[in-house]
Amino acid sequence: RTATSMGLRQELFRYVPKCREVLPQEISRLTEFIAKSSKLFVLTGAGVSTESGIKDYRSEGVGLYSTSNHRPVQYSDFVNKPSARQRYWARNAVGWPIFKSFKPNITHRYLASLENQGTLHWLATQNVDNLHHEAGSRRVTEFHGTAHFVVCLGCHSVISRDTMQEIIHECNPNWEAAVLEEAPDADVVISDDAVKSFVTPSCKKCGGILKPRVVFFGDSVRKCDVEIVNSMITESDSCLILGTSVETYSAFRHVLHAKRMNIPIGIVNIGPTRVDHLANFKIPCRCGYMFSS
Repeated sequence: RTATSMGLRQELFRYVPKCREVLPQEISRLTEFIAKSSKLFVLTGAGVSTESGIKDYRSEGVGLYSTSNHRPVQYSDFVNKPSARQRYWARNAVGWPIFKSFKPNITHRYLASLENQGTLHWLATQNVDNLHHEAGSRRVTEFHGTAHFVVCLGCHSVISRDTMQEIIHECNPNWEAAVLEEAPDADVVISDDAVKSFVTPSCKKCGGILKPRVVFFGDSVRKCDVEIVNSMITESDSCLILGTSVETYSAFRHVLHAKRMNIPIGIVNIGPTRVDHLANFKIPCRCGYMFSS
């Protein structure tokens, strides 16, 4: 490897926690697990996208909760407090160009190839970055939503996030802010003065509150998405969990459903998960390392 390629790799993996190298028998175990499946269900989390350079919340030593006192906006605050919306959209306005520049990595591409081969029955992701779709996956439920669209809470009209960026610039023609720190999900830390001078856009149709089409902390996953994912698990013959601690109940309940269906469960995740005790095997390493092997 050249010094340049090593530097690029270190930059790309700056939000991936340290882990040991994978063992040959672990590669064999995962390969056999996937080979035996004809209807594989996959659950992915932020640990898949950290290898694309996206910061997450819970990774030890590098995630938001380990490195900062900043916390994501709560749904009730966003809906009820204009200052919370101002802070969210000001930071998101700066973070969006960075967030949308991230590209799918080997895990995203590998899962898309499994779908094309007919092995992957369904993929459920907690990520809002759209990278599974960009990699070519189509049998996907983004049950925490997607940051690539914005919805009006009044008239329920939907616009693209890029269109929202144009509206933000119209409302703030001379506004700018420097990135002080990156955060997950298109968020960045900027100065308080920059936030206070930001004008929060409203819906052009009805004047309502504009919100990204994501499930905020304190919000609920859509019932239809829960039902779709559970029905796909019922139809599956195995469950593979990739890059998630499964700490949120929105993910945990689906793993519980897989266990009730007596579906074998495999996990690839660097740190401990909420469902380690339910799994047939657990491999504590980086997802991309497994699939490149």
